[in-house]
Amino acid sequence: MKEFEAVIGLEVHVQLNTASKIFCACSAEFGAEPNSHVCPVCMGFPGTLPVLNKAAADKAVQAGLALGCNIQKFSIFDRKSYFYPDLPKAYQITQMFYPICLGGFLNIDTGNGERRINLTRIHMEEDAGKLIHGEGEAAGYSYVDFNRASVPLIEIVSEPELRSAEEAKLYLQKLRTVLRYVKVSDCNMEEGSLRCDANVSVRPIGETKLGTKVEIKNMNSFRSVQRAIEYEIARQSEALSEGGIVRQETRLWDNDRGITLPMRSKENAHDYRYFPDPDLFPLKLTDEKIERLRRTIPELPDSRKGRFMGEYGLSAQDADLLVSEKDYADYYETALKTHKSPKGIANWIMSELLRVVNDKNLGIFETGIPPESIAKLVALIESGAISGKQGKEVFAEAVKTGKTPDAIVREKGMSQLSDKGELYGIVESVIRENPNETERFKNGEEKLLGFFVGLVMKESRGKANPKMVNDILKETLK
Repeated sequence: MKEFEAVIGLEVHVQLNTASKIFCACSAEFGAEPNSHVCPVCMGFPGTLPVLNKAAADKAVQAGLALGCNIQKFSIFDRKSYFYPDLPKAYQITQMFYPICLGGFLNIDTGNGERRINLTRIHMEEDAGKLIHGEGEAAGYSYVDFNRASVPLIEIVSEPELRSAEEAKLYLQKLRTVLRYVKVSDCNMEEGSLRCDANVSVRPIGETKLGTKVEIKNMNSFRSVQRAIEYEIARQSEALSEGGIVRQETRLWDNDRGITLPMRSKENAHDYRYFPDPDLFPLKLTDEKIERLRRTIPELPDSRKGRFMGEYGLSAQDADLLVSEKDYADYYETALKTHKSPKGIANWIMSELLRVVNDKNLGIFETGIPPESIAKLVALIESGAISGKQGKEVFAEAVKTGKTPDAIVREKGMSQLSDKGELYGIVESVIRENPNETERFKNGEEKLLGFFVGLVMKESRGKANPKMVNDILKETLK
């Protein structure tokens, strides 16, 4: 049986987070009542004219700059003609021949090291509406919501350089991180603001000629992208191994059944009858405009990860997690301004704070624990004022009440006893009162150390610094 390798390219549609649509003033807000955000322009009424949303063009350029693209100072909008119930004009405004961005790349971390995946282009276009297929008594009917029609999109097209479903998932996750850093989209897959189509083919290992390409649609999570591509690679490989053929077509992913299903034969570009939109001027950008937008690009994840490892001594794994969201990285560096403990603060953010973020589905700045509080909590633990166990109690109370760690420690009388003189007094008293155990310890029963620690903690009402108690007991008993 022949062995095959996969060749994968992704086409990612990203909804830009502008207040209004790309060619009219209608709101682009998600979740409104069906057909409440429409007007004659986005519904394609005769006699209406589209006007380009400046903010959408700016965000497209920012995305291109973040991804290392060549920004085109001259780009053109085209009409892509096709008939479909959710496309009110019977054509889509897009950029076929002169897109706003060319080239670019994205680095992904694989198990075998870093890989650079090159981009073909980024172009701007408008979204279509949404079909809602009826169920139950409404089965057999379909409804159309045009709120999404003409919402601004960019389509990011990769070169066919991905070689596995895992790489495709990593690419999509990294792309989402970069786009959220530059704040061009919320990239929420559940709401459709990040949508992915995968072009998948297989070929015998060693072959250079590309196999027949199949496009997969209807994937709405990173996991479904990975599963759909894995299934399609297996399906195509099996067909070719048995002497069959792979048809060029578009297939839908059925997430419940875990299979792809035929949707239609694959269209070619000439089927759409592209031509320049006569109602829209070419988009012209100046060098000054591009540079002004370049200055808005923040430090990006790859650069920030390297700095966190070099400047703060974090591991690659910890740095990866902290830069996976811009807010995580911002929170971390803000906390460091209060207390310079890079690893201590990183550990508390990753182990305790992100658990709250995930459990309550909150942003890290919405947890009620400001960066200064997590820094102060780490400082209290590292100074010996409270123990690590007490720190978790303080953290839980801070999440519940929003109070500062200092205030909680004062109110609950949690400050550790770290006065050496007072601790020596307690230790000596405990040793005097337990001569038999003291003698046994001196004769080699060192496991009795825990017995003495327990007595000291009881005598101090749990406030004694455990580390100092251990050290003083070892010194005194010997």
